[in-house]
Amino acid sequence: MSKDPNERGALRSAIMTQGVDRATHRSLFYSMGWELKDLNRPLVAVVNSFNELMPGHVHLQPLCQAIKVGIAEAGGTPLEFPSIAICDGLATGHRGMRMPMPSREMIADSIELMIVAHAFDAMVLLTNCDKVTPGMLMAAARLNIPSILVTGGPMETGCFKGKKVCYTDLIEAEGSVEKGLMSEADLSEFEKGANVGPGACALMGTANCMNILTEALGMTLADGALIPATFGARVALARQSGRMIMALHDNRILPGSIMTKEAFENAIAVDMAIGGSTNSTLHLQAIAKELDIELSLETFSEISAQTPHLVLLKPAGEHFPRDFYDAGGVPALMNELNKHGKIHSECLTVSGKTTGEKISNRSISDETVIHPVDRPISSKGGISVLNGNLAPEGSVIKSSAVASEMMVHSGPARVFDREEPALEAIFSGVIKPGDVVVIRYEGPKGGPGMREMLLPTSAIIGMGLGTSVALVTDGRFSGATRGACIGHVTPEAYLGGPIALVEEGDTIHIDIPNRSITLDVPEDQLQKRQSAWRLPEGTELEKGSLLERYRRMVGPATKGAVFE
Repeated sequence: MSKDPNERGALRSAIMTQGVDRATHRSLFYSMGWELKDLNRPLVAVVNSFNELMPGHVHLQPLCQAIKVGIAEAGGTPLEFPSIAICDGLATGHRGMRMPMPSREMIADSIELMIVAHAFDAMVLLTNCDKVTPGMLMAAARLNIPSILVTGGPMETGCFKGKKVCYTDLIEAEGSVEKGLMSEADLSEFEKGANVGPGACALMGTANCMNILTEALGMTLADGALIPATFGARVALARQSGRMIMALHDNRILPGSIMTKEAFENAIAVDMAIGGSTNSTLHLQAIAKELDIELSLETFSEISAQTPHLVLLKPAGEHFPRDFYDAGGVPALMNELNKHGKIHSECLTVSGKTTGEKISNRSISDETVIHPVDRPISSKGGISVLNGNLAPEGSVIKSSAVASEMMVHSGPARVFDREEPALEAIFSGVIKPGDVVVIRYEGPKGGPGMREMLLPTSAIIGMGLGTSVALVTDGRFSGATRGACIGHVTPEAYLGGPIALVEEGDTIHIDIPNRSITLDVPEDQLQKRQSAWRLPEGTELEKGSLLERYRRMVGPATKGAVFE
């Protein structure tokens, strides 16, 4: 009996389908309706993250079928299996928000389990939302078999009382109701018009941001990020991707040849140009780690300093993903950056072409949406890394979404050991102009799970405090966040980092242009507080629970919150 898989043929799947000693394996396939000719072709996994809980994923079934048709047309055998997917929007504001970050690791792990157990030759990853896309990219990097991503695309723009709106407008409207500026009846109507159909929420949230960065990395076909979810062109792209995976397989083009250090630098440059979600710093680092590529926060900071901010979508701006697509999309943006030497044009992509070849025929059609490099929104990128005695190992802020009045700010700390009391204080009017809200014990270990602080940030905007109040946390933020919101403060409070030592009324200085965040407390006083510091009550977890295991294994936010 042969023991060497390579002796069974050119296909990885031959270890499962070829030889006298694999009669039982073939019989199991026959019982599911497959024939021998199907088993002699490359077996291609189609990882489908469809479920009925997520607008971004509820429409994926037709795309999955199109992918499978494309694979079959090109001579492969498509085999579908599911992936979990969590809707951050439904999980936010309660204990469920501890689950999305752990789900990223579980998505990657579960795909690895299925691919290795069933000896697949290649895979197509069907994704769309926040942790699903990075989790799938982590799996592609880790397994390094021919892979291509297909996203579900952005949602169409909503409308309320004749005005274009989206998810984040609705969240901020909740604060308007609290202040008596909007009736509950109007809010009820707003709910029906803000999110109007399938697709990733129509804003520069983490979902659309990560899909854009996936295209920048070269792991989707052109326009894979921004073709609207409802367009027939998205179904056509899915079918084309099914055919393309066979070309990648036949030519042995692997994720490791596409997602190089230079490709990650392209993705970061695009991230800075679009003013993307701060979550991208977590996810790009996590994907790169699977390939043993070092991406530090310093890398993000250096590229931010060299890359102009060119696109401003909701919630920071007035444009929507559909506008970005109509203006030329990711290829037009990258071509503009390439003309000014801001990206690496020689990187290979899943199209079989280089980045430069892929974008060469695309140009900006609306300069109010995609600004040219010589007339940028800002000369520096949309994400900033801040350091100082409050964040010795770093913190991040979506600086493109900060009002000019808050670029430099000093104020008294209003300290909360969880999200919920902070939210209550904001809505009840306890937080005043000039304050710096500190929400701690929400980091990767402290949460655990690093909940995003979307509701507190939106409440600050809704209560009319967006140009006078800052928020600092060891948790993270949704891509839908705007305002002076500094997250990923490291070391986190659970590990006794300086954020755990902040006391009510301490002055915090924020200077975004100079990339600093400092606590105005003498060093000897901080050392005394450190000696007296203990974890607060309520941080214990049930032994053996998923979150307890996650707490033990997860690393710091500044290194991607990956398992150590």
